[in-house]
Amino acid sequence: MRNAFLFCRGRRGAERRMLTGKGSRQNGFTLMELLIVMAIIAILMLIAIPTVGSLKKKANDLSAQQSVRAIHEAEIQYQSTYPSNGFACTLPALGGEPSAGAPSAAGAQILQGDLTSGFKSGYIFAITCKDKVTVNSVDRYNSYLVTAVPQTVNKTGDRGFCSDEGGMIKFDPAGGTNCTQSLGQ
Repeated sequence: MRNAFLFCRGRRGAERRMLTGKGSRQNGFTLMELLIVMAIIAILMLIAIPTVGSLKKKANDLSAQQSVRAIHEAEIQYQSTYPSNGFACTLPALGGEPSAGAPSAAGAQILQGDLTSGFKSGYIFAITCKDKVTVNSVDRYNSYLVTAVPQTVNKTGDRGFCSDEGGMIKFDPAGGTNCTQSLGQ
């Protein structure tokens, strides 16, 4: 039997042949080619990871805006359904489970359960009632303020959002509740 020889030609692909009696050939990638591919994948990941984070913040931002709109619409419906109460002062008053019985002023079953908890898509939601009038021992609230602030500013969201009974959504670029800038609806 012949002796086996291993030799490498110095070209791309670095084809290696092992000469044996049958003339078989070994194929594969060189270590340098594998390292280059791994470096390219690492660079692409470093570019993509911050982009994914900013897309998540933008999605949370948009979700908060839509949730504030949904709360406003629920408040308008609540006011028309329970005119002696005016506007609801809590998110649970706008929500409620149908299995708990018929809708009431304490659980109107207008708003979805994920929003009545006060936390959704990286934002914290709250309602503050204003302009209280008591008629026949029933408190009626003639105005409200709904706020949505990021759970962690610059991580789950950048801006805070506010709306009142007028329905116009304003925002605070610092992520708080000092909403002075119009959203430009």
